[in-house]
Amino acid sequence: MIHLPNFDLTGKVAIVTGASRGIGESIARTYAAAGAAVVLGSRKQEALDGVAATIRAEGGQALALAAHTGDSDAVQALVQTATDEFGGVDILVNNAATNPHFGPILSAEESHWAKILDVNVVGYFRMAKATAAAMQKRGGGCIVNIASIAGKRPQPGMGVYCVSKAAVLMLTEVLAAELAGANIRVNAIAPGFIKTAFSQAIWQNPQLYEAVMRIVPQQRMAEPDELTGIALYLAADASSFTTGATFLIDGGQYVDGGMG
Repeated sequence: MIHLPNFDLTGKVAIVTGASRGIGESIARTYAAAGAAVVLGSRKQEALDGVAATIRAEGGQALALAAHTGDSDAVQALVQTATDEFGGVDILVNNAATNPHFGPILSAEESHWAKILDVNVVGYFRMAKATAAAMQKRGGGCIVNIASIAGKRPQPGMGVYCVSKAAVLMLTEVLAAELAGANIRVNAIAPGFIKTAFSQAIWQNPQLYEAVMRIVPQQRMAEPDELTGIALYLAADASSFTTGATFLIDGGQYVDGGMG
């Protein structure tokens, strides 16, 4: 058995938003397995409780708290709960996202823009602002923003979402530059097509799925667990000299031209 101390999260406290399923759940379970105490945030308490119970059954520490990142008070409560229960915050994974509009970007209503930007961008900002002070009290920390290939390449029917994820990439770089002096690293993961409930409109539609596969060189969608290795690296001491970076986990989609 290989012991990799630079990937050990023992004694660390991580907040993961959008943790009730999919990518967020997989990252939370990985962090717990690596020794971190994880605080799970999402809108629905019942779903979070199930994830927390699974983590505890696997020998990890987990606390679930329903929190909408579009609500500043809920964000503050999530961070305060993490501090009260586990002593502070070392790691933040911004993963909560929404996309209520599908179609040409000019068919979007202003309400779509407001909702998507508030959750996907401002929500990330709210969480970063609320956790940065707590991290500084612990001598530093790290923020992992879940972005998307959609922030690098236009995706059909997802224009507003694409703009929001492009903003996440710039937010990552700005925060990395401004927080480096406080020993807080900020990086982004930009997944391609991942098989989750969020993407089920694609993988449940044979024609749409076939079209997507034509632009992914690996010819498949990834499982959420295939993102957890890079997520662990970015949270651990192994990435101590990595900040302001975006890691594409997309099966080669970006280098192949994105849209075919």
